[in-house]
Amino acid sequence: MSFENRLAALEGANNASLLKNIARGIEKESLRVEASGHLAKTPHPAALGSALTHPSITTDYSEALLEFITAPSTSIDQVLKELEEIHNYTYQHIGDELLWVNSMPCQLGDDNSIPVGQYGSSNIGQMKTVYRLGLGHRYGRVMQCIAGIHYNFSVPDELWQQLQALEGNQQSLKDFKTDGYFALIRNFRRYFWLLLYLFGAAPAVCKSFVRERPHDLLPFGDDSHSLHLPYATSLRMGNLGYQSDAQSSLVICYNDIGQYSKTLTGALETPYQPYEEIGLKDEQGNYQQLTTNLLQIENEFYSPIRPKRTANEGETPLEALQKNGVEYIEVRCIDVNPLAPCGIDKQTIQFLDTFLLFCLLKESPQTNNAEYQQITENQRRTVAQGRDPEMELVDGDKQRNLVEWGLSLISQMQPVATSLDNANGTEEYSATVAAMSDRLKDSSLTPAAILLDEMKQNNETYYRLAMRKAQEHREHFRGKVLETQIADEYRRLAEESTRKQQEIEAADSLSFDDFLASYYQ
Repeated sequence: MSFENRLAALEGANNASLLKNIARGIEKESLRVEASGHLAKTPHPAALGSALTHPSITTDYSEALLEFITAPSTSIDQVLKELEEIHNYTYQHIGDELLWVNSMPCQLGDDNSIPVGQYGSSNIGQMKTVYRLGLGHRYGRVMQCIAGIHYNFSVPDELWQQLQALEGNQQSLKDFKTDGYFALIRNFRRYFWLLLYLFGAAPAVCKSFVRERPHDLLPFGDDSHSLHLPYATSLRMGNLGYQSDAQSSLVICYNDIGQYSKTLTGALETPYQPYEEIGLKDEQGNYQQLTTNLLQIENEFYSPIRPKRTANEGETPLEALQKNGVEYIEVRCIDVNPLAPCGIDKQTIQFLDTFLLFCLLKESPQTNNAEYQQITENQRRTVAQGRDPEMELVDGDKQRNLVEWGLSLISQMQPVATSLDNANGTEEYSATVAAMSDRLKDSSLTPAAILLDEMKQNNETYYRLAMRKAQEHREHFRGKVLETQIADEYRRLAEESTRKQQEIEAADSLSFDDFLASYYQ
């Protein structure tokens, strides 16, 4: 079925709601830092509730790495409003601490000075902490302090039903949806270099981040404290970010849920000598990692996109996927944007929706190892040199200019933007696509270029720029009074989450050893 036929089937007065009811949610990470910019050593603030059970405010790797989670919504404005409220409430309860505005951290000490997340004494809480200890032993804690935006996206079942009827498909809706989301993922992986170019906001790092690590970064002018690459987009998504030698040989297949599950399960069950040398436990009998296999759990696999399904109690994420199919997808390659107080803005969300819907509707052939290597190579080139106007990417058996290819994709997305405009009674999606076209034609309009230009114009180090932005954002949030009703609701959620954690701890009956054995069974 052609892209044009699929898009046409979703248009018209009867089907406008199909495109209006796209749901999205945001998970946004931010490091808590002291007024000096050094990593906060304070525990997760009690007023923010339990990091184990709070639905909106938790921590990621470190006790200082906050993660804000919005509920899924069919309204972009509602998602951004909720994200704004969570920031606002948090700033009321972290004293003089700041939320670091960049994806790449700064002013970090050595690994031992970075506190891993604590989730209480329950088995599941201990498991979360041990998993993080394992990540620290495997990849170093500094790398785990990188922050990002995770963007969750789904389309309504009615849209899938419409496509299924159009194609005369006889599968169950669950299987048709799952195959459709895997097709989206394959197209996403082919083209996500475009997102790195358009939204990459990490062209520079603090010298402290690469301490004792090999790199090819250059000093920023006369500033030896800030390192960068002149045409970089998102260093977070390159070899300084979420990369590992262990995973570089890991090829996860996205052709269907069966092959995906098989290849990921293989990684979960494959012993890995360097991790066996770390040891499961230390000499005192304390766990150092959950297993000595290539992956401890599914989430350890670093990928720019994941198929997702909400798991029931006692289910692993992979079991939930296999049993009930894909529910939504999680995009993981978006940097925190220091130019936006919430780290992401409406225009970015509108483009992500357009891009993802394009990936869903466009023909998506099965992939192979050769294409997998091409995807990895295009990511590498875009991360390090994406804003070089001469940059070429690999497209099958030929090289293709990044800007030219990007403009071709934008042109193909225009009808999707028009359909989203018609469904939502606006012209904003088309305007957003036009703005992204401008970014391709003029790389100085990209967040990465704007940040480097601000550093240059203000004669600022990477650290000074980030501190200035963090202080500006704090004033932005503190300048807004949170409605009493909303503040009360976040207080209630905090208290309820603390109570839930206590209930989970009281209900545990297994030893941690037995709990882990049961989990991996």
